[in-house]
Amino acid sequence: MRYLITGITGMVGSVLAREILKQTPDADIFGTYRWRSRMENVDALRNKIRLQECDVRDASSVRRIVTDARPDRVFHLAAQSNVVTSRHAPADTLHTNVVGLVNVLEAIREIHPAARVHVPGSSEEYGLQYAHEIPIKESNDTRPLSPYAVSKVTQDMTGSQYAESYNLHIVRTRAFHHTCPGRENVFVESSFAEQIAQVEAGLKPPQVRVGNLETVRDYSDARDIVRAYLLALEKCVPGEAYNICSEQGRKIGDLLDILLSLSTVKVEVVSDPKRLRDHEAPVAIGDCTKFREATGWKPEIPLEQTLKEILDYWRARVRATAESTGR
Repeated sequence: MRYLITGITGMVGSVLAREILKQTPDADIFGTYRWRSRMENVDALRNKIRLQECDVRDASSVRRIVTDARPDRVFHLAAQSNVVTSRHAPADTLHTNVVGLVNVLEAIREIHPAARVHVPGSSEEYGLQYAHEIPIKESNDTRPLSPYAVSKVTQDMTGSQYAESYNLHIVRTRAFHHTCPGRENVFVESSFAEQIAQVEAGLKPPQVRVGNLETVRDYSDARDIVRAYLLALEKCVPGEAYNICSEQGRKIGDLLDILLSLSTVKVEVVSDPKRLRDHEAPVAIGDCTKFREATGWKPEIPLEQTLKEILDYWRARVRATAESTGR
């Protein structure tokens, strides 16, 4: 089986590559990266995958890797995936995410239309949902609240259009929040963990700076999510959209409490206005009945385990940085 993972150097892309190799050790995996991509997530995989530099915004570059790979399965994970960044760079976010997907789908349509393609959407597509609309089903209206969310709605609809117009095997998913070790510190749970690790290492005062702790999100481990992605291309109906989530809502403050309970030092929680987001949905809890019935999938890794491993990851990373700089 030949796989193409765009954006393989990201957290989800690298976790997906590991899961594929776990399930199919002889899989032939092609992965794209950009010249400025951080490579630590795939360093241990370099002799097991084929890395190729590719900016998905460049159609010729995309056609070249599709021609080389002729993949049976395509997971398009290359994206600008940060909500806050999208507010500062809306045009770049839309260009990367929407044009990037179009380039991938056009290359597949022209070169290897037998490939099965996964188009990963996001719970951010749903945006503002009212109390009577929770838990969120695939049939809920989308009310995106950021340029990133708009780009994911557009990707979602583009996937639907290409499946219908060109009879491509495209499955669209809408994964709710997911994380695991390797998540960058622009995401809230990793920011908390990094700050705690820095306090434990004596590199900063005993404080964790936070934004809104009352926001409720539906969290899964990214390792469970990538299992779902693989199942989606084998068992789901082409052209359809599927929520993937734990169906459990947790306050951001709950995540912080778990991390603080694992800390070896006492830490003060300090509200930081710079970390507050405007126009943020207060609650996002999903319903994945449709996906569960199609695939039999269910999450296996508890949030407490995920957060402990994230904290341990940041402890190791902070320690390595301190040793390399002599601090």
